[in-house]
Amino acid sequence: MSRTALLRSSVALAAVAVTAVTLSGCSAPAGSTTNTSAAKDPTSLTLALVPSQDQAGLVDTAKPLTDMLTKALKMPVTGVVSKDYQAAVEAMGAGQAQIGFLPSLQLWQASDRYGATVVLQTERNGNITYPAQFMTNNPDKYCTDTPVERDGKLFCNGADALKGPAGLSSIKKVRGAKVAVLGPGSPAGYIYPILALKNAGLNTDTDIQQIPVTANDASVLAVYNGDAEVGFSFWDARDIVKSDKPDVGKKVVVFALTDEIPNDGVALTKDLSPQLQDKITKALADYSNTPDGSKVLTSIYSITKLAPANPKTLTVVADAAKKLGLQ
Repeated sequence: MSRTALLRSSVALAAVAVTAVTLSGCSAPAGSTTNTSAAKDPTSLTLALVPSQDQAGLVDTAKPLTDMLTKALKMPVTGVVSKDYQAAVEAMGAGQAQIGFLPSLQLWQASDRYGATVVLQTERNGNITYPAQFMTNNPDKYCTDTPVERDGKLFCNGADALKGPAGLSSIKKVRGAKVAVLGPGSPAGYIYPILALKNAGLNTDTDIQQIPVTANDASVLAVYNGDAEVGFSFWDARDIVKSDKPDVGKKVVVFALTDEIPNDGVALTKDLSPQLQDKITKALADYSNTPDGSKVLTSIYSITKLAPANPKTLTVVADAAKKLGLQ
């Protein structure tokens, strides 16, 4: 079965594939199902998170965020970590989650398919876009120049500019390599780097050996441990594993960056009243502007600030997905 067919199958089944941050099972907490009447909001909420890093770690780091929302909204808010990116979208469509911290493609899907409102987008150090990165443990093969160090991490082929595109002429050398690849719902872990390889003339079904991984940190670790020669991730996912692997920035070298991708953000289901949507949006935005909130959000998704969203910016990632037959 092709990866496109697998994606479509996963979308159909994804609504049931969420794991609660609390250990109470897979379904949303009692009372969280939204009402058909817009005048009556639910008595509790579920916040869906995508597994961009180890699920157990995300479970631990999400609790201060849901605790803050519980206090600010005066109702229980429970976090869930979805099985994959698509599962978070389908959970929102099925009423199993009302708040979604989603990558750009999934923000667009939640809005386009289910009428969700995209209320906030991430800023990272003042940037509202980011590139996907190509990483390797074999810089002699992929680097046309001497790697340079920035903040304890190595880059080559101009990737130290930290803005894409950069170094894409080198990705033809990926032919024949083992490559750590996230699921096809991931903009940085699949869509943008796979599209870049196709544009470089590679058949990504036959010219590379895809090593499936479930999250960005797993992609970094696959390269670090030698399970894959190349890996895809968001910039700079090496920071996620730095505490456990202090030398990751030296052993895993970034040699290319894709075109810029719109940042992730927050979507709210259409069944929530405008008043509750405003409260949630304000609580999250205000939280991101506090030292404690910024620290927590950084630990979850490297978010330094949540700013008002511009949903129109999301169409470029939807267009990229369509080019791969994923829409």
